[in-house]
Amino acid sequence: MLHAFLAAWIGVVLAQASPGPNMMAVASLALGQSRRAALLVVLGIGAGTLVWAAAVSFGLGALFNAFPLLLTVLRFAGGLYLLLVGMRALRTVAAGAALNVNAGRTPLTDMQAWQSGFVVVMTNPKAALMWSAIATFLFGAGLDNWQVLAFGPVVALSAIAIYGAYGLLFSTAVAMRAYARYWRWIEAAFGLAFGALGATLLLWGLRDLRG
Repeated sequence: MLHAFLAAWIGVVLAQASPGPNMMAVASLALGQSRRAALLVVLGIGAGTLVWAAAVSFGLGALFNAFPLLLTVLRFAGGLYLLLVGMRALRTVAAGAALNVNAGRTPLTDMQAWQSGFVVVMTNPKAALMWSAIATFLFGAGLDNWQVLAFGPVVALSAIAIYGAYGLLFSTAVAMRAYARYWRWIEAAFGLAFGALGATLLLWGLRDLRG
């Protein structure tokens, strides 16, 4: 069991550390709002991770394999959400608000920041595929449902540590000063990146439908 946990966890950590919607959501709030907002996004991601773990432990991974259309639906949902986030950032740039650290966006409440992280990870097809692979690997190693479920807190803790580090990094004084000076360029970059990810997911969804 421990060997299976360790092998799966190493793969998960590498996936979490790589750039993607989760990391960009944390960095965007850390730069554009505050360290507190970024860390609440991180907690939302951690909570979503626990939900994914519970879901695949009791059959969602098998459901994805049996009904591939569910993953297609998730791709469309995630793509539309990321496009919305990207358009919001680009709309802010076009509005040309005054230069200050919080100018880039309307500040989110604590609950909205948490929900942002939760929604990003729950609509991320990368997370669905990763958890399906994890479940397949761990079940194949002989673990039962409850042991696979126990892997969830391990992944949640590594997510909080990794994305929390990103939040702390992007909310440093140096990063905030750079954002205050170049926020239009930074927001435009975030907007284009989120938009590109969203468009890619939508294209993948259309490709799935065409078969």
